[in-house]
Amino acid sequence: MHSVERGGIVEQDVETESYTEDLFEFQREENLVLVQRTVALGIVILLISAIVYIGFLVIGENGLVSYRPGDQALESQEIYSNLIEFDGIQSDGDGIRVCIVDSGIMMEHDDLDSVNLVEWKDFVNNQASPYDDHGHGTSMAGILVADGWMKGIAPKVDLFVAKALTKDGSGVDSVVAEAIDWCVSKDVHIISLSLGGAPDIIPFDIGSDRGSDEATNDAIDQGIFVVAAAGNDGGNNDDGDVSNPCGERLVICVGGVTQSGDHWIGSSTGDNNGRLLPLPLLAPRSDPHKKPELVAPAQQVAVVNYEGTWSMVDGTSAATVYVTGALALLLEENPQLVDSTSSANTVQVKEWIQQSVTPREGQSGHDDDYGYGLLNVRELLEAANA
Repeated sequence: MHSVERGGIVEQDVETESYTEDLFEFQREENLVLVQRTVALGIVILLISAIVYIGFLVIGENGLVSYRPGDQALESQEIYSNLIEFDGIQSDGDGIRVCIVDSGIMMEHDDLDSVNLVEWKDFVNNQASPYDDHGHGTSMAGILVADGWMKGIAPKVDLFVAKALTKDGSGVDSVVAEAIDWCVSKDVHIISLSLGGAPDIIPFDIGSDRGSDEATNDAIDQGIFVVAAAGNDGGNNDDGDVSNPCGERLVICVGGVTQSGDHWIGSSTGDNNGRLLPLPLLAPRSDPHKKPELVAPAQQVAVVNYEGTWSMVDGTSAATVYVTGALALLLEENPQLVDSTSSANTVQVKEWIQQSVTPREGQSGHDDDYGYGLLNVRELLEAANA
């Protein structure tokens, strides 16, 4: 800094003072830019974390941006595929007619582009076009027929969907029965009932009309296979038996396991010894009809969502569809099983299930939690061929 003395008064150089102020202003702006960059970086990190959780952005060859499931979902799919020995299976369910009774289906998901939806019926709102105002039905359908990032167990089946559950996941038993009857009228081979087996599916009301148990038994008597969820009230909340209509004698009732193959704590326990109380009265069950008959993936299962994304879910609903898919592969390879008009083939298939499942370590015979064992797709197909 230099100064000029004029009449005894020292005046600072104006240029020097201006330079100092500019320097301070520059530093303030630089600090502000640094703060802005730090905040922006933090936001980017949060966005990346969210994308990693729900799915990744992918830029395709055409420059379009799309999503894919996160690594955790893809890893879960691979773990369960190995667990049930599904890897390398060439069958895809072609020609087998499967009916899902649930909350509907949202066909707009990319992973469902190639689904062969033969027919749809809405027993709630009587809408002509497929939709899903809850999401559960779409997720379950994806386990069976997805053919994108998610790989369904039997993606080439002819799919029928009956919407019997409302937007809050609740349902009336007589409506479920009506939906089952509709499936039967369409000459389907398998009916899949993930009812009572979803974390947020409200148990349906039991009324005095024709119920799902009666409709289920009528379907089986006509040679149709029925697969149903054991339920999710396991552990401290268990009511002592599997859900309705899973408890019906010839229904294939499915419990759940974790990714390690252990019994999933939420899976309902079967009562196979019989009881007088509490109601309803239960008669003792015998092989191969003890409940549940088998277990399948039910914890942190990767699914498609009706919003067009992916997520992970728990519940014996998912386990049910895994078994539905395996059964579709079995019928594809053994077409004589779909020609019956009686329940005889259901009994035969249940015997093959009993022979082919993988018991947990130390298990002998049926286990009220684990059934006869864990679904083994490869062994099931080989048991039938043998």
